[in-house]
Order: sequence, then C-alpha cells, then structure tokens
Amino acid sequence: MTARHASFAEFYPWYLTQHADRRCRRAHFIGTSSAIASIAQYIDSLNAWWLLFAVVSGYGGAWIGHFFYEKNKPASFSQPWYSFRADWVMYWQMLTGKLSW
Repeated sequence: MTARHASFAEFYPWYLTQHADRRCRRAHFIGTSSAIASIAQYIDSLNAWWLLFAVVSGYGGAWIGHFFYEKNKPASFSQPWYSFRADWVMYWQMLTGKLSW
C-alpha cells in the first residue's frame, strides 16, 4: 500500500525508493524523453494526436518500469500531482548525472 505524504519534500525520498531498480528509472527516462519529443512534434505540426502520444508514452514508460521491473504500484495512482512533479525532478537528476540511470 502506498503511503500518503503531506509535502513534496517528504514524498520525493520515498518516491526514489520506489525506483531502486535502474531498469525502472531507464523506462521512466525513455518515456519522459518520448513525451518531450512528442510535445515538440505537436508544436511543430499542431496535430493533437502528438499530445495523446505524449501522455501514453510518458505514463507508459513509467508503468512498464513499475510492473515489469520494480513489481510495485506507480505512485501516480495514489498521489498523481506529487508523482508527476517527482518524475520531472528524477528525470532532471538523471539527465544531469546526479542520479544514475
């Protein structure tokens, strides 16, 4: 069962424990990168299907990581806003080398 957290500062360290498997973090990274590319494609084409693909690829990558590698329930099911924010923080930390991926 996922614990509820009162603040993002309390949530994020717990969030990282749910991403201990590097393959899960990699799946998140690939999904988020794909979502960014899809949003850029939408801006270029104004084709709304790219926005749908951004959501599917972003969450799809995360869910694959959790269901296949971590074997836990994504935090987005219980705390969607903190989870969304934490995914971007984790992405940035992986991109800048602060967190291994």
